[in-house]
Amino acid sequence: MAIGVLLAEDMELLRGALGRLLRLEDDITVVAELGRGDEIVPVAMETKPDVALIDIDLPGLDGISAAAELHRSLPQCRNLIVTSLGRPGNVRRALVAHASGFLLKDTPPDQLVTAIRKIAAGERVLDAELAVTALEGRTNPLTRREAEVLSLAAEGAPAQEIAGRLHLELSTVRNYLSSVVAKSGARNRVDAIRIALSEGWI
Repeated sequence: MAIGVLLAEDMELLRGALGRLLRLEDDITVVAELGRGDEIVPVAMETKPDVALIDIDLPGLDGISAAAELHRSLPQCRNLIVTSLGRPGNVRRALVAHASGFLLKDTPPDQLVTAIRKIAAGERVLDAELAVTALEGRTNPLTRREAEVLSLAAEGAPAQEIAGRLHLELSTVRNYLSSVVAKSGARNRVDAIRIALSEGWI
């Protein structure tokens, strides 16, 4: 029985190339090709893939959050996260989100196909270089709320807007941002955003 694969990649050229590559395999069927993270769960519920190949940087909903939602909604579908950046925090976040695999985008095609087969068979696949990176990375010191506030700040939202969107007092938002700067060892808010992004905390 063929392995059903859902592809989620926002770069159309790469998505098309991956789709063509996988269709060359006799034991793999591409059941869906998507460009947005918020489309993954609804389409997966219709197509019931065995493996979801998910890019980390997707519009609508990032790949790791989408993988976590997919695991909750369709636990029999196993997730393989791919990324061009091996940030340590992202690897840990992916594993917490029940991803079955995590690979870099420059992984050779034959290794990617092998990884899909292994994941469909119930194994876990983690690029060795990424595994080392994850072990070397810093543990995320931010609370869930601090991460939410910093994520909005990273999008360019001023403190007043963040307060409105999260239904918080302006002083509370400022306190969260000050706490984030202190916890991350940053020089200022912009530096805290840079550190959090590089570590995969947001």
